[in-house]
Amino acid sequence: MNSSSPVAVITAAGRGIGAACARELSSRGYDVALLSPSGSAERLAGELGGIGITGSVTSDADLTLLVNTALDKWGRIDAVVNNTGLMGTLMASRGHAIGPLGRAELSAYGNGKETIDTLPDELWHDALDLFFLNIVRMCRLVTPVMMQQRHGAIVNITSNDVFEPKIAFPLTPIRAATHAYTKMYADKYARYGIRINTVAPGLLENLSLTPEDTRDLIPMSRLGSFGDIAQAVAFLLSENAAYVTGHVLRVDGGMNRGI
Repeated sequence: MNSSSPVAVITAAGRGIGAACARELSSRGYDVALLSPSGSAERLAGELGGIGITGSVTSDADLTLLVNTALDKWGRIDAVVNNTGLMGTLMASRGHAIGPLGRAELSAYGNGKETIDTLPDELWHDALDLFFLNIVRMCRLVTPVMMQQRHGAIVNITSNDVFEPKIAFPLTPIRAATHAYTKMYADKYARYGIRINTVAPGLLENLSLTPEDTRDLIPMSRLGSFGDIAQAVAFLLSENAAYVTGHVLRVDGGMNRGI
């Protein structure tokens, strides 16, 4: 069945940024196909009238199922949001402690906590698999579809820490690979009507910061909301951004600036 509505595929869509993107795009008329490892994407998809798959972005089989299910139901894929989990969650899954954000240097390492020079190879490989190869996998799946359609838009989610890496987030170098990939992919596929951009969020509402911390760290003096990120993603997927590709958009309340 071919849908008359645009179709968006969103990963890590059960909560946080991914769920906010799903709700925002659904409100704009998209049919949504959602993936998450916890089952929450299935529940959200039921609420939004979309497709929900329980699976991981590290699994080719799960991503293939997500894409094929969307194509079988709607016959098209117009938009993709490549979202993943958090670095702290990944480190905790391997039994490695990550320090809380500290006011002075966004770091509270020491006391046995892992940092950039002590992380084992397995954690770097896990980060590569989760934060970068997920994008490569998804693009391999949807690019032929979008080439045949002669249109499509992809947005990757990274972090503003790529611009100013902080020791509190030692796996940031893996995220940086996405920015290079975004530019290279844009160069190759723009001629086919496919756009790709990246959103780099700043400090968001899931962090515990005091008002003083927030005021000192963020020029806009507030944490970002998941909705702030979702609206930026929706803009980059829309025709309002039809001449934007290969771009990294910082959505961080002014934390990182450059010309």
